[in-house]
Amino acid sequence: MNFLDLLRALFALAFTLGIIGLAAWAARRYAPALLARLSAERGEKRMKVVETLMLDPARRLVLVSVDGEERLLMLGEGRELIEPRGDAK
Repeated sequence: MNFLDLLRALFALAFTLGIIGLAAWAARRYAPALLARLSAERGEKRMKVVETLMLDPARRLVLVSVDGEERLLMLGEGRELIEPRGDAK
């Protein structure tokens, strides 16, 4: 591989990266609605994380809402503990 081939390969790489960067810039500049539509939610989600609390570096509590019902999960150390589902009286 001589110097001319190396120079040609570097120019092709720079040109390709420039085209990709230009396309990304143009998409952000001139088509924000299109990008928002691509990343928009499709329908209402049934599950969401309400709150998290770090207990220590290995464990955390996570409050999750599923179908309008909140559940408390303890995650960490290779296992997950879920709050019992029965009604407390």
